[in-house]
Order: sequence, then structure tokens, then C-alpha cells
Amino acid sequence: MTLLVICLIFNSGLGQEDEVIEWHPGKKLTWADFKGKPSNISKAAAITASGITYSFSAQGTADKMKLDFKVSCHFYPYKSWYKHKLANSIVLGHEQLHFDITEVYARKMRQQLAKTKFTKNAKAEVKEIYRNILRELNDFQNKYDSETNFSRDTVQQLIWNKKIRKALNN
Repeated sequence: MTLLVICLIFNSGLGQEDEVIEWHPGKKLTWADFKGKPSNISKAAAITASGITYSFSAQGTADKMKLDFKVSCHFYPYKSWYKHKLANSIVLGHEQLHFDITEVYARKMRQQLAKTKFTKNAKAEVKEIYRNILRELNDFQNKYDSETNFSRDTVQQLIWNKKIRKALNN
């Protein structure tokens, strides 16, 4: 199961609870990365809190703005948790894929920003792209959980693993 954390701008004064792990190909999550307190009411074995952050600057004329931007995918350790009794390598792999899916959508946002012709309303235009990406990401994460039955359908989990690996390799 995933918790989508929405962040608009980088926070330079991070506290312990604001610790982040930036996505990169060689980084695989371990249970030690999940530092949040498990929910007593949730039936989930684990929760991955991941999100997309962005920053940008714009310059140009009212009709044509050029953007310099940075889009990142993060995992939030203190908002992510697992239940020791339910944790295993299959659940961890499922949670890793939630993080990987977030990266797929960070890439989609980068592509969308790179191809968009911005105007003097660049701030609103970027925000709209971000909102649309988050909506798509949330729907995709829910579809992933539904189709894999939260990692319990091992055949579907393998299909999703291959699908997301392919998306990350493109």
C-alpha cells in the first residue's frame, strides 16, 4: 500500500521526520528504511510514503517562457512503516515497486515540462501539470494494489514487476 506525499518545493531545513531518500537505480529499500510507527487500525502490512517534488525558474517574454526545472522522486522514511509480523521479502518488493512507480511518474512530469510551451502563466501551468501527474500517479498506485491484491497475487505481482522495470529502462 502506498501513501502519496505531495511536496511542491524542497525544504532545506529538514528535521529527522523530514528525512528523504531520493530515488536512483541502484537504491533498493530495506526494512531499515521504514522508520514510521505502524498503524494499529490499518490492516496493511506496510505503507510506503513516496512523492514527487519540483522546483523551477522561468525566464523569457510574456508569450514564451523558458523553464529550468528539477523534478525528484522521494521516499519518506518517517512516514513509511511496516508490521514486523507481516513483513517478508514479497511485501518489501511490493513496497519497492510503489517507490519505483513514483519515479516513473516523476519522469512523466519531466517529459511533460520539457515539451510544454509555457507563457507568462508558467507557475499556474506547472502546477496544473503537477496536479494531473499526481492524479494519474494515485490512480496507477491504486490499480497496482488492486491488481496485485497488495502483493498476495504473486502472478500479478510478477507481471507488475516486469511492467515497471520496463518503464524504468525506457
